[in-house]
Amino acid sequence: MQNELNLDQQKSSFPVVSEGNIGHDLIQTVDARELHGFLECGEEFAHWIKQRISQYGFVENRDFVTFRENSQKGRPRQEYALSLDMAKELAMVERNDKGKQARQYFIECERRAKQPVTVDGLLANPGQLLEITKGYALQIAEKDRQIEGMQKEVDAHERLTKADGSLSITEAAKNLGIRPKDLFTWLSHNGWIYKRPNGAAWLGYQTKCNQGLVEHKTTTIHRADGSEKITEQVRVTAKGMSILAKLIPPVAQVA
Repeated sequence: MQNELNLDQQKSSFPVVSEGNIGHDLIQTVDARELHGFLECGEEFAHWIKQRISQYGFVENRDFVTFRENSQKGRPRQEYALSLDMAKELAMVERNDKGKQARQYFIECERRAKQPVTVDGLLANPGQLLEITKGYALQIAEKDRQIEGMQKEVDAHERLTKADGSLSITEAAKNLGIRPKDLFTWLSHNGWIYKRPNGAAWLGYQTKCNQGLVEHKTTTIHRADGSEKITEQVRVTAKGMSILAKLIPPVAQVA
């Protein structure tokens, strides 16, 4: 066909199609500013892209993503990475020769992307191999981050399930996997417990008691001589343990 594009000869003049993330998907993307320049539509870029997004109902993180990047003058400006489907539609609605050329170019890029990838093909195209490697690296990093977050939740849950009811601070420290003196120090520095001037016993701040994080347990001791001694001990509740299990890593030396 007379209008058929020779992609290898003409691709240098078209917007670059590269792999990028939109939402959770690694797909082919197009820089909106490059597409705007190629289409020669005459409108200011910022007005053009915002009007097209509004007019045709494109959705961020599905059809495009935005990011900030410094211009040649060093001023930050809003940029857009478009899905190939969105880029094709923007090219089509221009209804001019440039729009037709861009749409055919994007269709050809899409067709080539769907072709089976061979080892020989990758070795002959180091740029494509690099892009694929980067994409897999980003996916692996995201999976590692998710696994790390899940592991923290599991560790916190396991440490919490060891606690049955309220615990003394010494018992709580054992369940959290840290030294008792470190937990006393952490609770004191973070507004959970305190001592009265010249007082020997630790007390829970009223705000933490009201939140159900700590409580006071009063114990009556019967002496051999028939007298009684009343002692009061601040204890960490199950709710308090659930908070501490997330805030304090095990085997930590709390300053």
